[in-house]
Amino acid sequence: MRHDWADLETIRRVLEYDVWAIVGLSNHQERPAYGVAWRLQQAGKKIVPIHLSETEVLGEQAYPSLCDVPFAVDVADMFRRSSEVGAHVDEAIDVGLKAVWLQLDVIDEAACKRAKAAGLDVVMDRCSAVEIAVHR
Repeated sequence: MRHDWADLETIRRVLEYDVWAIVGLSNHQERPAYGVAWRLQQAGKKIVPIHLSETEVLGEQAYPSLCDVPFAVDVADMFRRSSEVGAHVDEAIDVGLKAVWLQLDVIDEAACKRAKAAGLDVVMDRCSAVEIAVHR
């Protein structure tokens, strides 16, 4: 079932943002987060790995949480289970991000409603790597 959390105008606007935190990005190259982060880098985005046990991924310093990043981030791209993503969305709201992007099959409508109510752009149940290829 396709959720209506990804209108074309919002997708295009979010894809214009430059600094993307990839929540759940590790050095496991076989995982989707790694491939998506690599694709975003190739498209000219600065990626910021967010992972508790990594220090660097794809040549970028990793941070344990969005709160630990010492510079402005535009988007949090979420590679977490649906049951865990709400806390990360709340953290994105708290640190003042512009947008949250929940990857394919990552669904938390309540968290997305909170993000929208806080003024963030929201994309849910879409792949940022696919969308950037289509809309650029």
